[in-house]
Amino acid sequence: MGDVLAGSNAAWEFEPDAVVIRYTRGVRGPRLLQALGERRIPHAALEDVELLDGRRGTAVLRAVPRHGADPLIEAAGGQLKDSADPYRLVVPDQNRTLAEYYRDELRAAIAAQEHAEPPGRFLVEAPSAPRSFKAYDAKAFFDGRTVAFRWFWTGASSAKWKAGDQVFPVEELSGVDWRSPELLHGHLRLLRRSNDGAGTPAAVQPPGEADQDPAAVVFGLGYGLVHESLPFAAAVLAAIRAARTRA
Repeated sequence: MGDVLAGSNAAWEFEPDAVVIRYTRGVRGPRLLQALGERRIPHAALEDVELLDGRRGTAVLRAVPRHGADPLIEAAGGQLKDSADPYRLVVPDQNRTLAEYYRDELRAAIAAQEHAEPPGRFLVEAPSAPRSFKAYDAKAFFDGRTVAFRWFWTGASSAKWKAGDQVFPVEELSGVDWRSPELLHGHLRLLRRSNDGAGTPAAVQPPGEADQDPAAVVFGLGYGLVHESLPFAAAVLAAIRAARTRA
């Protein structure tokens, strides 16, 4: 077991090649972090570590993930609030010197990595499947290989109801478009692939609004909650990437 630096929202354990982050449970904080529980972040998945001033006599140790290393961050697309950022550790100001020490140690470990081009797979493990959540117009399911949408007659548009329940193998998808339920027009849209004339998979341009697209579910007040829909989107994104590397 490595050294541990504990904060109000998480505890970081420093291993020789990674940081293990355990998020604090049973407190009034972002449900996303509580849902994640624990994550192992290899040094190779990090770009930098910084120390920032926090609120009310605190300091924030924040790791900066490499682009393309973490499916959760890729799916989130910069939409998470600071308090829900899984790469932030909030410590009391009296521990600032200790936080500075670990920042410098992590920076040295990151510098020792040979950062080549982004890998063909994610370096941080995705949330596990199976997963499900309730959107405003459907129940969404993911079993690790296929995504299914089952429409609610009380919420689904006539276009979706006419199209019927949908099933999407990950091999037929090129990505996910997650828009936070905390923003206007929140949704989860699956981006599909098609073959061009040469048989090469290409992204399909999604149709207009998400409420008319059978490859999308829409959120709303109390639906598509961040701690449910974002891990779902990250798990699907990781499966798409894995299917692509197998092809």
